[in-house]
Amino acid sequence: MSFHRCILVQILIMISLHGCALVRELSAASDSASPQAAEKSPAVGAEDYRLGAGDIVSIRVYDWRMSNSPTPGEEDLKIERIRLDRIGMVNLPFGEFKATGRTVKELETAVIESLKGRLLRNPRLLINIDEYRPFFVEGQVGRAGAYPYQPGLNVRKAVTIGGGFKERASFEKIFVVREDDKSNRRIRVNLNSPVGPGDTVTVEESFF
Repeated sequence: MSFHRCILVQILIMISLHGCALVRELSAASDSASPQAAEKSPAVGAEDYRLGAGDIVSIRVYDWRMSNSPTPGEEDLKIERIRLDRIGMVNLPFGEFKATGRTVKELETAVIESLKGRLLRNPRLLINIDEYRPFFVEGQVGRAGAYPYQPGLNVRKAVTIGGGFKERASFEKIFVVREDDKSNRRIRVNLNSPVGPGDTVTVEESFF
């Protein structure tokens, strides 16, 4: 009786060890690909930044004058702190323009090309981003919440802005959900991985 019991215990131990090994392999396989996928997305610089809902911009048109105006010029036109809504349109006295998905330079070019000769003579335009739309930090950080994006942001800087790591924070289990990923897939990242505007960084708890 004791012999059979001993054999049964050994079988149960082998099954348990095999199951744990399989779980570790599956976990490693799912996690190992994610950081590589995240690293393929370069950090967003100021020139490459694409406008989106929540950004606040100011627009200034220099030396503008209507194409049918006999006067040599008008005062500079300034429109300050326009917050882009979810549609992402910019409303100016001479028309509406799509801002979402464009860089500042692309938006400037689109407005100038639309106005040149049609409404304004030799328009000169400058668009400035006053405040970037936020990124989000949650989990085991000092001050979870939303913070204005900064060009060139990475995970390390994002966590620092969010108050740093808590005592039980895991340096290995850090995930990002990208703003443009409709499936809300969590990508495992490292401290040097880029963070984009609208992204959500989650730091999980370490159990060791």
